[in-house]
Amino acid sequence: MLSRLKKIRVVTSIIFLIFTSILFLDITGVWTRSLSEKVLFLQFVPSLLEFINITSVAAIGFVIIILATLFSGRIYCSTVCPLGILQDIVIYSKRKILKREKKRLRFNFQPAFNWVRYSILTVTAVTFLFGNLFLLYSLDPYSNYGRILTHLIKPIIIGTNNIISNVLEMFDNYSVSPSTFNNIDVFAIVFAFTVLFIVVLFSYKNGRFFCNSLCPVGAFLGFLSKFSLFRIVVNKSTCISCGVCETVCKSECIDTKNEYIDFTRCVSCFNCFDVCPTHGLKYEFQPVKLLGEKRTAINETDHERRSFLINLVSYSLTLTGISYAQKKIEVYKKNKIPVIRPNPITPPGSVGIDYFTDSCTACQLCISACPTHVLQPSFLEYGFLGMMVPMMDNKIGFCDYECTICSEVCPTNAIQPIDTEKKKLTQLGKAKFIKDNCVVQIQGTACGACSEHCPTKAVAMVPYKNNLKIPEVNEKICIGCGACEFACPTIPYKAIYVESNVVHLKAEPPKEEKIEEKVDFSEDFPF
Repeated sequence: MLSRLKKIRVVTSIIFLIFTSILFLDITGVWTRSLSEKVLFLQFVPSLLEFINITSVAAIGFVIIILATLFSGRIYCSTVCPLGILQDIVIYSKRKILKREKKRLRFNFQPAFNWVRYSILTVTAVTFLFGNLFLLYSLDPYSNYGRILTHLIKPIIIGTNNIISNVLEMFDNYSVSPSTFNNIDVFAIVFAFTVLFIVVLFSYKNGRFFCNSLCPVGAFLGFLSKFSLFRIVVNKSTCISCGVCETVCKSECIDTKNEYIDFTRCVSCFNCFDVCPTHGLKYEFQPVKLLGEKRTAINETDHERRSFLINLVSYSLTLTGISYAQKKIEVYKKNKIPVIRPNPITPPGSVGIDYFTDSCTACQLCISACPTHVLQPSFLEYGFLGMMVPMMDNKIGFCDYECTICSEVCPTNAIQPIDTEKKKLTQLGKAKFIKDNCVVQIQGTACGACSEHCPTKAVAMVPYKNNLKIPEVNEKICIGCGACEFACPTIPYKAIYVESNVVHLKAEPPKEEKIEEKVDFSEDFPF
């Protein structure tokens, strides 16, 4: 039975990886919308943050992971965590490469870097308690995997799709629709590539080193695994100390010489069960007595630090190119007044800047799913500690009046579910008009693009000199969607832009003009 555990783990991990990847790589938006809640239920950090935000049974995925860890160890790390599974793929690839060269991949027991992983866990937990998620989402394995797919892999898929679409169109075959590229954000690409490089390098050279030294989720679950009821231990009656299990342990936590397994670093890959010739390893019920058991010098731990860490973390767990058709205005005069936006614009459903930045892990799923690409990763707009958190960039796109996809796919509830009717009255910001930047003023050219594309008609065209019309903003019915700013053709600065509401407000409903139809009943029906 134990020898089958690896096969079960491999199949389960492949299923989780495929469906998690689909969420970020789906260019149709159909799969992301329908699967996100189910697939991401067990992702630890998103589930924890969602539970803090809404305290619902629907957000107890992280509790299930904790209970599973306390029962039988870090199963999450090898079956659910996408970044962990990615590392397993790298290790598997290395094994195949060495096999072709008639060599074997061999791991050896290495001492744990407890001071590194527990220091990172402590600092991450402290900053989290003080309301900043920068360290958490910078090291969160799920969020990093999402950024890798969104900024490095999805553009390749879109490009391939569009090439196929163009080729088929040459033969009058329109079965494959082209997709629009997201904006290329250099910082986001560099960040994602750096993380990918580090993860691949560590996993290629040292197996699951990233999980057991740098990942705060791995450190936390590793700490909990000290108290697991069932643990992998050496069966001293059958073990012959051949060392085969040690050579396949990607966590480098099996010490054959001392017949010892550091279960805090074991990621439950079950490779050891698969290769042991004498059944020298077993899952054994381990009562709490192990907490007081003496360990070798390699495994000595500061008990005061343990107590501090578990109290700290336990406390933390209780805390709560689509575009519109528009006139092509020839702009030949540049304006001079720069747009100064004090705060970034957050998406509908995110309540406001403070709530959003306190709940978002910057996994980029909303960015990947946004059909108009208005959601973009930030740089310093939220400050240094808010880098990569999504914001609305109206130079790239606009928030579609009927769309609520970002609120449907957000795994942490940082963007709360919002229906279309409520979204249409949620004021993300207010449009501001700079007359001296407008082509009507500086060129004497008729325009009106902003008014044409405003879904609530908060931007109206009013009479101006020389028989022209110029925009006028009714802030009361403006929802800050950015359609006006996106459509504005002026250069280098926009003549109309959205100034963010730090906390979202409720706009007044747009006025509906009723057209009275006069029906002439003087004549009889013609039949």
